[in-house]
Amino acid sequence: MTTPTDTLFSLTGRTALVTGGSSGIGHAIAHALGHAGASVVIAARRTTELTRTLTQLHDHHISAAAITADLADPDDITRLCHQAPTHFGDIDILVNSAANNIRAPMAELTTDDYQKTMAVNITAPYLLGQHFGPRMARRGWGRIINIGSQQSHKAFGDSGAYGISKAAITGLTRSQAEAWSPHGVCANTIIPGFVLTPLTEPAQAIPGRVEALAARTMTGRNGLPADFAGIAVLLAGNASAYITGQAICVDGGFSVH
Repeated sequence: MTTPTDTLFSLTGRTALVTGGSSGIGHAIAHALGHAGASVVIAARRTTELTRTLTQLHDHHISAAAITADLADPDDITRLCHQAPTHFGDIDILVNSAANNIRAPMAELTTDDYQKTMAVNITAPYLLGQHFGPRMARRGWGRIINIGSQQSHKAFGDSGAYGISKAAITGLTRSQAEAWSPHGVCANTIIPGFVLTPLTEPAQAIPGRVEALAARTMTGRNGLPADFAGIAVLLAGNASAYITGQAICVDGGFSVH
């Protein structure tokens, strides 16, 4: 017997595309969506990590496929747009988790640093949304989940080009919501705190940095990728039908201080 909770949080019959799905937050979200019933296509640049994650998903009896793609390359994005639906059908849920994290001091950033950061962190989510968003709207249902950062709304830790890109992702989300929410497509940004992932390893290597950042939270610890499983399932399903255009902090209270 189907209960209201099943209807709200089940992703059975849905197909998700998760960029950056081979590590960190994207990895956790891919697993969470799969466990909730979605078929999952993961995309990332490193083939070894992709293959390992795909094996893990299959081991949990999740329908999954993997596509190697460099999201800094427009040709790879075009190929990803065409290949992703060939595995399990049209993409219902787009998760833009792939990012790079060039965090040199602002005065030391090169033009190349800036362009690489923008290409992956904001241009790729824009292009993927432009491809899949209208298709979701025509079908009358869809979800776009963008991954932001504390730098989406504050500056600290040499925000630089990374901070620019993560502020832009919240603007992209609002524009996507404005365009497509009248047609059943909800778009939201998840704002993590400091999360222990491969992307933040340079910061973790600074003596005392991990402890200091944990002390800024209200929970007394830094984030883990698993902390994003629940919010991802919420935003990917029917339960979020009236949540759109929002930047939702999942940060242990980090942003409240």
